[in-house]
Amino acid sequence: MLTFLPYTFKSLWRHRTRSLLTISGAGVALLVFCFVGSVQHGLFALTENQEAGRSLIVFQENRFCPQSSKLPQDYASTIAKQSGVADAMPIMVFTNNCRASLDAIVFQGMATDLLMKWRKLALQSGSWDGFARQDDAALVGKAVAARRKLKVGDKFTIGDITVAVAGIFAADNAADEGLIYTHLDFLQRARGLSDVGMVTQIEVHLNDGANADAVAKAIDEEFHAGPVATTTRTKGMFQADTLSDLAELIGFIHYLGFACVGLVLSLVATTTVMSVQDRIKEHAVLQTLGFRPRRIFGLVITESVVLSVLGGGLGVIGGMLFLAWSDMSVAAEGVTIAFRPSWDIAMQGAIASLGVGFLAGLAPGWQAAQAKIVTALRHA
Repeated sequence: MLTFLPYTFKSLWRHRTRSLLTISGAGVALLVFCFVGSVQHGLFALTENQEAGRSLIVFQENRFCPQSSKLPQDYASTIAKQSGVADAMPIMVFTNNCRASLDAIVFQGMATDLLMKWRKLALQSGSWDGFARQDDAALVGKAVAARRKLKVGDKFTIGDITVAVAGIFAADNAADEGLIYTHLDFLQRARGLSDVGMVTQIEVHLNDGANADAVAKAIDEEFHAGPVATTTRTKGMFQADTLSDLAELIGFIHYLGFACVGLVLSLVATTTVMSVQDRIKEHAVLQTLGFRPRRIFGLVITESVVLSVLGGGLGVIGGMLFLAWSDMSVAAEGVTIAFRPSWDIAMQGAIASLGVGFLAGLAPGWQAAQAKIVTALRHA
């Protein structure tokens, strides 16, 4: 059928307005499809990666927003002695908005040596030495830096917290690029408070082979009768529970992706049917020239696929560029979901475009192939 592509493009150009409207509609639908896919991919990457299952989060019992959880910092030294624990990292978390927000700022304060050990950060500008020397220094994720137009040396204020940007980093985990890391003692003293000795949560890293559930149970039993009771879950479970309401919404918009594919199917099928109706005589002439019905069927399928792939391709490319440029993310209760482009999403969009184009052309292609030559030539 590649031989007949010039003929297909001429047929589409003959009704260029209709073709362009169909292509643009398919493009918008596939752009939305890619955006929905990136939201789901971001949630999956956050809750299902290997690290999420091999580390634990210790939080104050019956607390949700980071501002309400307060654990004694010395719990970390007790946890570090537990069997199966490789390290226990006390973390102070502050966010400007505990509710779901597209512009939430999340600070995490931790010791510099633990930050360097357990966070895979690649500084794009600034230096670790500059961060270590300055009490109010911060390492800013590139997504936050792009959104707030920050660069090294800038002062950045959210609420009562003012930090100096000592570095801008990229991370293996896209969600980390929506965070700001500071020194633990700085964040404990920020906002005019004195929370020295208290932290929001403790991140526990496990030894290979350790049973995460058993370690979590042992930690909670250790502090059950202590000054502050704890709830310990794997990092993935903690993030999933924190984002439970948002996850339900993301699960619902999954159907929006299917609706977009259905819209493309409807648009392309309608345009292809109209094209076949306009060219009944033309197809009859082709049959008189020796084209078999199977070849006519193939021509219609090719036209449908070309329409769908052109529109879908534009939508996928536009969606990937938008996601890469926007650095969008949504945060709730201090946990961030990043929306990032990926080859998986692009491939899904391309396959959807190709499949929809083929399906949309089946009915009109069959109609064109079964048309009787004499009847078609008499068509007005």
